[in-house]
Amino acid sequence: MSRLIIISNRLPYSLDTSGETVQIRQSSGGLVSALKGYFELSSAKGTEFDEKIWVGSCDFSEQEWNENKESLQGGDFSIEPVFIEKDIYTDYYNGFSNSTIWPLFHYFPSLTEYEKQHFNAYYKVNEQFAQRIIEIMKPGDVVWVHDYQLMILPQMLRKANEDATIGFFLHIPFPTYEIFRLLPGEWKKLILDGLMGADLVGFHTYDYAQYFINSAKMVLGTDSHYNTLQQGNRLIKADLFPIGIDYKKFKAASEEEEVILYKNQLLQNFGDKKIIFSVDRLDYTKGLNYRLQGYENFLERYPEWREKVVFILNIIPSRDNIATYTERKRMIEEKVSTINGKYSTIQWQPLIYRYNHLPFNELCGLYLAANIALITPLRDGMNLVAKEFVASCKDGGVLILSELTGAASELNEACLVNPTDTEEMADTIASALQMPLEEQKNRMQVMQKRLEEYDVVEWVNDFLDQLAKVKKEQGKLTAKLVDKNAVDKLQNEYEKAQKRCFLLDYDGTLAPLVRIPSEAAPKPTLISFLEKLCSDEKNEVFIISGRDAATLEKWLGHVKLHFIAEHGAVVKYKNGGWEQQTTIPSAWKDEIRPMLQSYVFRCAGSFIEEKQHALTWHYRNTHEGLGFIRSRELLNNLLQLTANSHLQVIDGNKVLEVRLTGMDKGMTALKVVNKLSPDFTLCIGDDTTDEDMFTALDTKAFTIKVGAGSTSANFNIAQQKDVLSFLESIIS
Repeated sequence: MSRLIIISNRLPYSLDTSGETVQIRQSSGGLVSALKGYFELSSAKGTEFDEKIWVGSCDFSEQEWNENKESLQGGDFSIEPVFIEKDIYTDYYNGFSNSTIWPLFHYFPSLTEYEKQHFNAYYKVNEQFAQRIIEIMKPGDVVWVHDYQLMILPQMLRKANEDATIGFFLHIPFPTYEIFRLLPGEWKKLILDGLMGADLVGFHTYDYAQYFINSAKMVLGTDSHYNTLQQGNRLIKADLFPIGIDYKKFKAASEEEEVILYKNQLLQNFGDKKIIFSVDRLDYTKGLNYRLQGYENFLERYPEWREKVVFILNIIPSRDNIATYTERKRMIEEKVSTINGKYSTIQWQPLIYRYNHLPFNELCGLYLAANIALITPLRDGMNLVAKEFVASCKDGGVLILSELTGAASELNEACLVNPTDTEEMADTIASALQMPLEEQKNRMQVMQKRLEEYDVVEWVNDFLDQLAKVKKEQGKLTAKLVDKNAVDKLQNEYEKAQKRCFLLDYDGTLAPLVRIPSEAAPKPTLISFLEKLCSDEKNEVFIISGRDAATLEKWLGHVKLHFIAEHGAVVKYKNGGWEQQTTIPSAWKDEIRPMLQSYVFRCAGSFIEEKQHALTWHYRNTHEGLGFIRSRELLNNLLQLTANSHLQVIDGNKVLEVRLTGMDKGMTALKVVNKLSPDFTLCIGDDTTDEDMFTALDTKAFTIKVGAGSTSANFNIAQQKDVLSFLESIIS
């Protein structure tokens, strides 16, 4: 039996006990609308889940819940409330969630508060959620946690159930590291560690996902490869899933009698005037004062439109008990009064202001009647109003949309504006009012097709499909992880063997990766272990590395080891001298070096390492995004430059290396094994270059990759710090 458990701050219903009878009211918000739409549609089609449960806090008491629980249980899903003490909830919700995370993640650091008491409440409420969910969780459940109020929760659930399937979706922007780092150190770590408890972390846009990955790297030291992160022996993916809407619901609403009636009333009331509208929650992120200033600039700069246009501004009450919100409401109402006072005539009022909730039929009627939707938030995770307007349009209509919303990346046929540029906004309104009907329809049709194809059901299914794929990838990795059975088998083979061969990579395997290669000198514990390993006359131990010969000799020359340097270009058997494996002169370096040097200038933090038979460009110390982009440019240039030559370009772990063709670890390792004919061979490495060894020694050795990711090796070891203890366990 498979169950889907949805977890959000609030349940999708609230109880109104102000009248004689208890009224049930659906909560407002994009998440509730989206998921209820999915539940209704998926129930009609039938889904893979036998049961759906929604867990959230509530505004009613346990007694009220017990008295009304039957009527509250939805037909498409059941409800599990979390009861939180009022004072703690206030500090958690109004405090940390909406006075710290909300302003900071929306790029309002000046409005951000940093109260320890608020964070403590946030942590405690996440704990209360965890306790309630752990009580109801069963094997096979899919747990999907939503939004910024519950970012610590996934790791709490992970600690209780290591094998649980957990997804997390953030419905607001994730900020750049420069903004995120403003949080106190402990809070940063707990939030990122909390999110890393999920198997899949979802965002609305590519940028948000990349900002999260970069913050995890900077704060937790997490390694990442594209959109995959690693924490211990777990893979976590971060990806984009732009939330959809119930497209058919809004399309069908345009044909409903109630909606058409309201639309016609609006058109009759305003005569032949053009209608501009916007619908927003009360919030400083919505840019409402800039929007009003843009409209005022329009009336000032284009006087010919006065008495021919009306702007309906509908604000939905939200968080009235937070001081910054009540102050914002006062400022908006003052601006509305100023505009109406300045431009109104006896027959005409340029701005209609409403501060109340909008019934669905009125909202859809407004979408249909409007000529322009003016949606210009300063920051918005997505903005579903923009999508709903597009879905509702039948006979034209223009969407003016802030380029700083998540929706802008999908709805790029809209008229995109900078929400703080009030003059650009004024000009865009004027141009939208004159846009030919044919162009309006063409733009709308393109956007409508996109929204229809990726509606709310597709959004949910996409997320859940990707979550299932992540679990499969984790399963493959877990199956290859070195466990007790693998250690027992290797111990047994090691003990039986009369002649043994160890092929051990250095950087990232025997020693951790470091910012500057020269800082990777071996610790006494490593030297001690290697001496112990070499003291057994049955063991032949090779350090097989991309390092240059001089460095290996300097660091480990006093140990009775064999050395393979520069990926096989130079070899030194113990008690022997260094042997060159190629006679080709190094004049080719003079052709390659200038190009690498140019990228050192173009990419701060990168540097060149010159070896006898190779040139290496390192970008581990660069800004991740810039380093990756520059590495792709350089890789492309190098591949063109070295085509049809005796050189090859290796794309390694934060390095690009140019070396002679035919000099790779695979060929050299195979020569060694064929020469020695050992009974037991163990080969360990961590990088792309080590895959050559794993492939070449497929049937001749036990091969182990350090770290996650797909590999040709027989096994994986989760982290570099586990390598030495693993080797100790084999030979002990």
